[in-house]
Amino acid sequence: MSNKQKSVGWDDFTSALRNFHVVKVMGGQDIKMRYKRSKMGPFWITISMAVMITTMGLVFGNLFKTNVKEFLPYLTLGLITWSFIQSSISEGCDALISSEGIIKQLPVPLHVHVMRVIWKNFIIFLHNIVIFPLVLIAVQKSVDWTVFLVIPGFILLILNLTWALMILSMICARFRDMTQIVLSIMQVIFYLTPVIWMPKLLSHSAAAALLTFNPLYHLIDLVRGPLLGEIPMMSSYIIAGVMAVVGLALSIAMTSKYKYRVPYWV
Repeated sequence: MSNKQKSVGWDDFTSALRNFHVVKVMGGQDIKMRYKRSKMGPFWITISMAVMITTMGLVFGNLFKTNVKEFLPYLTLGLITWSFIQSSISEGCDALISSEGIIKQLPVPLHVHVMRVIWKNFIIFLHNIVIFPLVLIAVQKSVDWTVFLVIPGFILLILNLTWALMILSMICARFRDMTQIVLSIMQVIFYLTPVIWMPKLLSHSAAAALLTFNPLYHLIDLVRGPLLGEIPMMSSYIIAGVMAVVGLALSIAMTSKYKYRVPYWV
């Protein structure tokens, strides 16, 4: 691969960042079209999320014999963050396929279609996160200075989602069955990741060690921990940072190699 070919992926990535206003417009339009003529709009998802959190909090709190005041904020942030990740991945798999018309007619960077999905789900995440302050009031808890650590944690989450969705969208465009395979894998990972259960419930050391090799655990913890007043482990920052660098390098390399084949795949 020549130097010119190698720069194709990098130019595509940086061009998408320079034209991020296009990403915001397209992502915002997706939400408007989805909730057209709806009075509540995305807040229907927020209401649904609030009901699910309340129900699961009461059921699993008693099932796991966990203090509700400790478990409910943990569950709230876990479900909201997981919903953001899962929705981004499930929609990201078809990001290029659903943008077939634009890809074939306009010279828009491929990363724009991926970032469009992430931006759309980020807006929904912001709608859902308003539940958390209400939960804190309900359990009579507050936040401290560690809340600011959510900023670097969320940036690392976004970077890792960007490269993961770029790779998955190209693979799913080429092999259409991969979308269903990815969705099935995500269902399994949901139960292996401490979203609705707390790591301290794991009594076996071997089971607890599996969390170290679960990348989604580290990404969720970087967002959830600071909001709960906990400083995430340095290992989580290192793992997420290494994944971001290696993943972006891989996705940019794949974009360089396959960018001009994508219009034929979709």
